[in-house]
Amino acid sequence: MKVILQENVEGLGYLGDVLTVAKGYARNYLLPRKKAVVAEERQVKLLQHIKRQTDQKAKKELEALGETGKNLAKISLTFEVQTGKDDKLFGSVTSKDVAEKLAAQGVEVDRKKIYLPQPLKELGTFSVAVKLHRDVVPKISVTLVKKGVQEVASEDATSIETTDETATE
Repeated sequence: MKVILQENVEGLGYLGDVLTVAKGYARNYLLPRKKAVVAEERQVKLLQHIKRQTDQKAKKELEALGETGKNLAKISLTFEVQTGKDDKLFGSVTSKDVAEKLAAQGVEVDRKKIYLPQPLKELGTFSVAVKLHRDVVPKISVTLVKKGVQEVASEDATSIETTDETATE
């Protein structure tokens, strides 16, 4: 059965695609949920008109998202995390944490668009994909460092300075 998709269907196709699917799938799933309509001549002509309009809008939107993607690709996030014995993390860094850190830097991204196959549970630098659009998927750099490493380094520097001053007196 030929159908025209009314919205993006994961694993099947995108809005406006004309597809041939099983009759049962169309009748029992796609048509009742208004995800597709039967591909009749009238519907196909209407679809072509709508596609021309949406292509123009999509092109403008894609250009804007491309700029946002370029800006996102330049971002590098650093998380100071507590670690235990053998540098094991207490907890993990999730897509929600990444979204909050991006929001703190003034970039609003829905946490569902941040792709982490599993939460980050190790120290190091990771590349995290942000799916803004099916064609725009920038990667940001996320670094996990041990909490207190920078503080200890600054304390060592101040203690060295004070010992140098006492040595010169």
